[in-house]
Amino acid sequence: MVKRTGRPGYLQIADDLRQQIGDGRLPPGRSLPSTARLRDEYEVSAGVVKAAISVLRTEGLVIGQQGKGVFVRDKADARAAAQATPSTVEGDATTRQLTEVLAAVRDLGERVARIERSVFPEPPPTDRPGK
Repeated sequence: MVKRTGRPGYLQIADDLRQQIGDGRLPPGRSLPSTARLRDEYEVSAGVVKAAISVLRTEGLVIGQQGKGVFVRDKADARAAAQATPSTVEGDATTRQLTEVLAAVRDLGERVARIERSVFPEPPPTDRPGK
């Protein structure tokens, strides 16, 4: 379930899936749960789930296969794909900048979440799922 911490839901989901990939609960080659299943599990819209998966794609952790699903990449495969892709100096600079922006956004989200937890009490649970 996505928490109301000030950190966007799609980043919370991406963090959780990244953790599952890192600790082996989602090993290389395994498909991610379907968008519908993730939507139900995290109690968010399909768009939020898709944004989370997009973050993981950008990071090279998962790869989509049309009509089959989204799969966890093997770290060696991700490195090989990066080396096989022709790159330019401009492309490298853009990728580096995007990586820096993503890291800065993640850091900012964590900082805001810490501030909100210290200032605002935990909201009471609702009776309505997904709200």
